[in-house]
Amino acid sequence: MWKNLFAAKPLSLIMEEMKTGKRLNRVLGPWQLAGVGIGGIIGTGIFVLTGVAAHDKAGPALILSFVVAGIACIFAALCYAEFAAMVPVAGSAYTYAYATLGELFAWIIGWDLVLEYTVASAAVAHGWSHYFQDFIGMFGISIPHILTNAPFDFNPILGKFFLTGTVCDFPAIVITFLIMGILVVGVQESASFNTVMVFIKLSVVLFVIVVGAFYIHPKNWVPFAPYGYTGIGFFGKTLLGRTDSAGNPLGVFAGAAIIFFAYIGFDAVSTQAEEAIEPQKSVPFGIITSLIVCTILYIAVTAVLTGMIPYKQINVDAPIAEAFKQVGLPWAQGLISIGALAGITSVLLVMMLSQPRVFLAMARDGLLPRKFFGAIHDKFKTPYKSTILTGIVVATMSSLIPLRVLAELGNIGTLLAFLIVCAAVLIMRKTHPHTERPFACPMVPWIPAGGIVTCLLLMFSLPVENWWSLFIWLSIGLVIYFFYSRHNSVLAEERRRIAARPDPA
Repeated sequence: MWKNLFAAKPLSLIMEEMKTGKRLNRVLGPWQLAGVGIGGIIGTGIFVLTGVAAHDKAGPALILSFVVAGIACIFAALCYAEFAAMVPVAGSAYTYAYATLGELFAWIIGWDLVLEYTVASAAVAHGWSHYFQDFIGMFGISIPHILTNAPFDFNPILGKFFLTGTVCDFPAIVITFLIMGILVVGVQESASFNTVMVFIKLSVVLFVIVVGAFYIHPKNWVPFAPYGYTGIGFFGKTLLGRTDSAGNPLGVFAGAAIIFFAYIGFDAVSTQAEEAIEPQKSVPFGIITSLIVCTILYIAVTAVLTGMIPYKQINVDAPIAEAFKQVGLPWAQGLISIGALAGITSVLLVMMLSQPRVFLAMARDGLLPRKFFGAIHDKFKTPYKSTILTGIVVATMSSLIPLRVLAELGNIGTLLAFLIVCAAVLIMRKTHPHTERPFACPMVPWIPAGGIVTCLLLMFSLPVENWWSLFIWLSIGLVIYFFYSRHNSVLAEERRRIAARPDPA
């Protein structure tokens, strides 16, 4: 039994399956894939998470937090690029784990990716809602208070949850269902929509950097690291640095752990590998290009934001628009809100585009019901059933769970996915040393090992509640695996066929 749990799916079988059955349309070029990556990265990190992380975790030293997170992502991105070029199919880290670590680990990472993309999408939709409300408020329009936010929130100073007096975040529900409809229609239409959104938000990001630079007051960077330069923890116990009232670490590494999932756009590029033209070249290009561009922009915007106003005055829900308002540029508030709405919309599109493709890969392997999660629309050629399910779940979570909780939950799933991909590269180099690699991760084993260490460091720096959430989620997943997936997988069916063959003797 245990041998079967760790049976890897042969790479030759994965490549053979690409030639059969209903496949997704290959319509995305290298720059469209880079646009998908930028669309998934630039948005939440700049327009939402900078406020939470600077205010609560790192202060102006959030600049260094983005550097730390960026280094971890560079390690992981090079490993992702190698796999995406070798195995250009839907599924991302799930497929890579199946080919290297075996079925059980593949299930764990697939189930983890479901958590990652669902929570990230919900956090993004929640952020979109606050910028939308800020934007329409400039025209004297408001939504009834009872429909403006999640019904509860968390106070990091007191370390307690409190009621907000609302029922749900209605705008988050609306944008989620709108994106869901676009994704059902088709990936090329989604990519074209994303390209327009990326152009708008990059223009606004450059505006923020250039104009905001004139309003920087260096005194706002003093003290540069009010929470310290460390913030390293281990399962809820702070090893290096200060702690908040709840005992969670504060500082540069704690800030990096909080903002980490803002980088998962390049991860999303790999889930579109099956829809890429010349994936061996275009997917690595899209991953690496989007990561480099976005890391530079993150650092620049964070420096401007924390230089414009004291970190304690940064608005958690709409930090950049409110910063320009505070320095006497209310006219820029509308422009920034438009850019933020475009940016966050494209992030939401990319996140919700990615999750159904993970479901699709798992269903093709029999780990999830094929008739539902593996269903491809005859006309649109999209995994429409799982896209609709994703929309319903994301709308529910984004309307009922506050941003602070969502941001931290998404990070631990992202870091675990990156860690497993880095480990899988090391294993694959040993088990398949002669397999053609259109793109090879450089400096192996140092780059993958660096990715493993930095991801573990940031995972341990997250609050202990995130670990409990991950354990509970994975426990639910393991129950599903042992009662359903293990018996219905393609590999299990193949073993039964072999066992049923008559003995040639």
